[in-house]
Parts: sequence; C-alpha cells; structure tokens
Amino acid sequence: MTADRRRAMIVQTALPLLTRRGTTLTTAEVARAAGIGEATVFRAFADKQALLDACVAEVLRPDPLLDRLTRIDRCQPLADRLTEAATAVHTHLARLGAVLGALHATGRARSDPPPADATTAVRSAVAALFTPDADRLRLPPDQLADLFLGLLSPPGPLATTAPSTTALVDLFLHGALTRVR
Repeated sequence: MTADRRRAMIVQTALPLLTRRGTTLTTAEVARAAGIGEATVFRAFADKQALLDACVAEVLRPDPLLDRLTRIDRCQPLADRLTEAATAVHTHLARLGAVLGALHATGRARSDPPPADATTAVRSAVAALFTPDADRLRLPPDQLADLFLGLLSPPGPLATTAPSTTALVDLFLHGALTRVR
C-alpha cells in the first residue's frame, strides 16, 4: 500500500471514531480499528494532532459531494434532481458537523472556512441541475443554486424540527402559497 493510500485509510478509519469519542480517541484505538500497528499510524502522521488535522481536511474536501452532484441524472424531473442534491448536501454537512462538533466540544475546533473554489464548485454543480429547465425558471440557474443551497443550511435554534428534504424541495419549487391571486 502506498503511503498516501495508507494515510487515507487511517483517516477513513479515524473519522467515525472521532465523531463518537472526540479527541479522547487514541492512536492505539485508530490502529486497532484499522487492523494495523500503532507505529504505522505514526509513520503516516507525525502525531495525533496531525491525524486530527487530516480528518478535518478530509471532511472539508468537496470532492465526494461534487461527485454525487455530478452523477445526478439530468433527465429526471427537476424535483427529483433537487431532492437527490439536497440529500447529498445534507449528508455532507452532517459528516462535517459531526467531526467539527466533536473537535469543538474538546476545544480543538478549527474555524477555517471551506476554500472559495470548493464553494464555487458546489454552487456550479447545483446550478447545472437547474440548467435543463432554464426555459421554465423565473431566475437564472446560478441565482437559484444560491437560494437552494441557502435553504439547505442546518436548522438553527429557532427551528423545532428539520423539514424533510421532499418538503424543502416542494417549498422551493412551489412556494408557500396555495394559489396565486
């Protein structure tokens, strides 16, 4: 196994442990879960903090989200495309929140925002989902992508429950009014 693949495997093993145990997880636990010796963890990472930093870098990477968004079939109805997109974004945000939340709870949170190019790439991928229906849209796809992504932010303290993905997409596409006067 190459050094890069070994590092990636260790990070993928550490992520669920980190979300469950926070920074109290040990490199020995990570090694045991990965089926490797603890010395292998330290050959891949200088120390535990380097491993934690690699975990944060992994959850901040937009590549898995972008891959899911670009694989959405553009021939589906718009509501189905947006439901898939919302599910992908929610999954990404939940994973990100779990890792950063675990680090924050122990005082080791990083506050680095995602890179601007990552945000732009996600926005563009979502805008592309609107493009097949551009002739039926009230706003340009890039503006709709911004609005749609804004709706997908995690609920704040004022929301009692998070709406379902289907309800969000329906509200986004059809509005709050039952009929237009």
